[in-house]
Amino acid sequence: MIWNKEKECMERKDLEKLQLERLQKILQYTYENVPYYKEKFDELNIKIEDIQTLEDITKLPFTTKDDLRKTYPFGLQAASKDDIVEIHSTSGTTGIPTVIGYTKKDIDTWGEIMARSLTMVGTQKHDIVQNSYGYGLFTGGMGAHYGGQKIGAIVVPTSSGNTQRQISIIKDFKTNVLTCTPSYALYLAEALEQDETINIEDLDLKGGVFGAEMWTEEMREKIEEKLNITAQNVYGLTEVMGPGVAMECKQKDGLHIAEDFFYPEIINPKTLEPVKDGEKGELVITTLTKEGMPVIRFRTKDITSITKETCECGRTTARISRITGRSDDMLKVKGVIVFPSQIESTLLKIDGLEPHYQIIVTRPETLDEMEVQVETKPELFTDSIKVLEKLKQEISHKIHDSIGLRVKVTLSEPNSLPRSEGKATRVIDKRNFE
Repeated sequence: MIWNKEKECMERKDLEKLQLERLQKILQYTYENVPYYKEKFDELNIKIEDIQTLEDITKLPFTTKDDLRKTYPFGLQAASKDDIVEIHSTSGTTGIPTVIGYTKKDIDTWGEIMARSLTMVGTQKHDIVQNSYGYGLFTGGMGAHYGGQKIGAIVVPTSSGNTQRQISIIKDFKTNVLTCTPSYALYLAEALEQDETINIEDLDLKGGVFGAEMWTEEMREKIEEKLNITAQNVYGLTEVMGPGVAMECKQKDGLHIAEDFFYPEIINPKTLEPVKDGEKGELVITTLTKEGMPVIRFRTKDITSITKETCECGRTTARISRITGRSDDMLKVKGVIVFPSQIESTLLKIDGLEPHYQIIVTRPETLDEMEVQVETKPELFTDSIKVLEKLKQEISHKIHDSIGLRVKVTLSEPNSLPRSEGKATRVIDKRNFE
């Protein structure tokens, strides 16, 4: 099932022609309406007419989060206040938040790309979509909401939290599609398992659209097993639009980028040069139609690869591989680069463990130390100390094989580690770098 076959299944030559036309148009619009970009282009002596092919995009400067923060709050907005109808923002937990304005056309685009995303998981008109992403300045809730409405589905705006109420709605409203973070999907699954009046197999759930945080293939398997659904990955970021920039189809072989709205590049993050299709690098995105706040060559810091081969589902849009890490999540411990997803993938392959963990990094004296706290299954925690010690050794050994570092392993009782109703906090870095 495809929402917009005309655009999602375009011949690549026609798609690239459309992309170039939209790129040239958005560059002119941005140059005329965003002084920050005009100054940048003029400094580099860049003329819009110099962009004659898609490959010419490499002549343009990158945009980073620092650029957005320097112009806080509205310095990169292109549309006038009269045309802005909605504002979203990042949390600002790692610095000054980035503020993004949307015009009515931008909202329509957002609804379109999320309609495509929800359709990929099987959403149809009259389905019940339980939208458990947070509403507010966070883009997750509103994006899924607009997409569901565009399809004609019934959107239940539960937002995140109030888990018992969420469970009642899943059961009583006969929810078909769940949208939330993968960590919250697991949290809901646990709560459903503990409710003796509910049989998971009797529920009407058929699919879930999960994103907004890193998750692994092993996490997907846990969610699908516990909720008896197909769990598919959605990708987006506030600076570009929100969720829906890319989405997995039923093949689960990469995330389809909405290429008629976003032009993707993969670069070597060190040399800043393009890499070949199929090679891993940093994802860079240029918005092709966004009016409120267009961004040119935005460095996402997300590590992935890209393929332009036609998918078995029939879509011709390029696909990015599952994000394997990002510099924002990257840890450097004893000189070794570590991504939390590496540890998650290892833990979820070990029998007897629950999919709930935390990574704690400290520096008590001069050397870094890493502790991995992970919950065991209830029946295992009652076993002998000898059995638990053996399990700890197995975990430590397998993590060492994965990341090349020795870590302290702490086995926690079931349901003892913090649960999240939004984005899960997997890493606690207690080092003082001052």
